[in-house]
This record gives sequence, C-alpha cells and structure tokens, in this order.
Amino acid sequence: MKHCSLISLAGIVTLVLLVTVGQWRIAVQHDRLPVTVIHHARDVMGTDCAMAVVTVQAQADFAKSVLDEVEATLRRLEAAMSSWLDDSEIAAFHDARVGVEVPLSADTLAVLIAARDAYELTDGTFDITCRPQLELWRRASQQNEAPTAAQLAAARAASCWNGIQLTSTGIVKRRPDVRLDLGGIAKGYAIDAALGIMQDAGFPGGLVDVGGDLACFGSQLGDRPWLVDVRDPDVPGSLIRLQIVDRAVATSGDYARSIRIADRRYSHIIDPRAGRPTEAARSVTVVASTALAADIWATALSVLGPDGLGRLPQDVEALIVTDAGQQRRAISTLGFRDLLTSSPPNDWETWPTAREHDADEDDRLATTYEQP
Repeated sequence: MKHCSLISLAGIVTLVLLVTVGQWRIAVQHDRLPVTVIHHARDVMGTDCAMAVVTVQAQADFAKSVLDEVEATLRRLEAAMSSWLDDSEIAAFHDARVGVEVPLSADTLAVLIAARDAYELTDGTFDITCRPQLELWRRASQQNEAPTAAQLAAARAASCWNGIQLTSTGIVKRRPDVRLDLGGIAKGYAIDAALGIMQDAGFPGGLVDVGGDLACFGSQLGDRPWLVDVRDPDVPGSLIRLQIVDRAVATSGDYARSIRIADRRYSHIIDPRAGRPTEAARSVTVVASTALAADIWATALSVLGPDGLGRLPQDVEALIVTDAGQQRRAISTLGFRDLLTSSPPNDWETWPTAREHDADEDDRLATTYEQP
C-alpha cells in the first residue's frame, strides 16, 4: 500500500507539471498572438484622428502608451503651428511688430522652410503667405458680397514671401499686413512625426489618419497592405480603393468645404496667383513617400489641374477629378493606377510618364530640412 501511494503521488506530480506546462504554452501562444491596437482622438487639428499599430498581445499595453505619445505629439505640433489658436507661434508672429524676430521651435521652422521650397517647386500655387486672400473670401462669404478689385489687389500684395524673413532661430515680419496659414502643410508634417514615433518603437506596421490624410508603414495583420478608400466627390461613397505600403495619402476637394456668395458656390482653395478660388479640380488625391509631400501636392494640383501632373516629383503619384462641361473626367499618373485594388473605369485617363523635376529637386521636400 505504501508503494501504491508513492506511485499515485508521482502521477499527481506529473499531471500537475503537464497542466502547468500546457497553461504556460497557451499563455506564451496568447502573448505572441498578433493584434492591432487602435486609438481614436477627437479635435486634433480641427478633425478626428485614428492611430493604429500592429504588435503582439504581450506588447498591447506598451502600444497603448506609444499611441498616447503619438496623440500628445500631434496636439503639441498643432498648438505651435495653428493659424487660429491665439497662443500659437504663428499667432505670435501675426501680433509682432515689423522688424522684431519671433522665436520658433525647430518643428515650426522646419515647416516654414519646407513651405518656402514648395512655393518654388509648385510655381507659387502652394503659398502659406496667402492667408490675407483666404480671410478676404471668408469675409465676403459672411457678407454675401464678392470682393472688389481693390480688395483683391490688396490681399494679393500682402501675400508675399518677401514680407517675411526666416533666420536660424525664428521669423521676422517685413511688412505689417503679412499673415501665414499652415493648414496645407502642418498636418502632413505632424503625421510624419507621429509615424516616426511608431517606427522608433519597433512595431512592424502602423498608420496615422488625421481627417482623411494619412501615412502608414509596414503592413497590417496578415502581412496585407493597408487599404484606403478615396471618397467620390459627387456622390456618397467610395470612388476607388488603394492598397498602400510605406506611403502617405492626402486628398483635397471642393466637396467638403466651400464658400457661397450670392447663391454661387466657390472652392475654399484659393489660387494665390490670381487671388480667387480655384476651379481646376473637383478633387485631388496624392500618394507620396511622406505626408508632408502629399499634403503640398494635393493643394498645388487643386490649383494647377491636370497640367500639373507633369510637374510631380518621381516618387509622387496623383489622381485628379475634374468637371469637363457636364462630363466628369478622371486622370491619373501611371503609378497611381498600379495602386488600385481593381481595374479603373474605361474612361479613366493616364498622364504621360515624363516628369519635369529631377532627383535634386525632389529631395527638397524630404522629411529632413536644412536651416535657412
């Protein structure tokens, strides 16, 4: 009987060990289970924001802390660069006297340098100094009366790069009426910065979406590309779907926001060369290596129209939807077609592959910047 008791005890010990090892293996397998951690934030740069990283279950809490840091970075950059917050660095510049240097953070200075380069590369169609024109048309909409020729001329005169001076540490106002609007570039810069935090944390994939402008790296679960729906500018729903890996996407269009004066509808996007709302495109979608570049070219092509496709750098692809009389026209670069998840409509047009810009010019819209 004593011998049997020893055998039973050994069996119990063995059973306990087997259960413990089994539970450990199940726990390990659970910890290694791939997951996507998603974080949503409201009122970031005037819109909603979604962030996601691909990780494993064991790293879920760490992923959540990284996404909190990402949100904090987006809000910090908004606080510095917003044209509409009273305590931003841009507001301080607007309030400054002529000739007085306003200190800028490294981020804001980098955005201004990139904007200056973009102004030259886009033939002046991307111009952050055009805020006097934007404000003029907003007032005109509120008063329901189109601007006069004299008002247009004054707003265009105040929209000028020679009205400001960038230094190694800040900005100086050269004329009292110059004002800046970073709405077409700050979001892209912030998205790139946010994505960099995710990459530095070591995640195999991630995405940042701020109001429909987004950037991603790696792949989503299942080693699949990220899928991006592009809104139809004329009817509710999606126009096309893109499959994206290590790229950024930005869309500009006159369907989301507009100006109405005397029952006439105008685009909210201004052609800074003419001082009037653009009529060149219904919507523009750009795919680029950075969100900053995508942001810039989405605005520039909204002014340039299809003819601007030939000015795109080699690593930038785009789709432009226009109204040609009563018929809609969709025209894209050849590389943009390759990103579609399905064949485009038969009436889809493709722009010739020749581009005007060389590699040296493309580098000027990279995510690293030289000091002025």
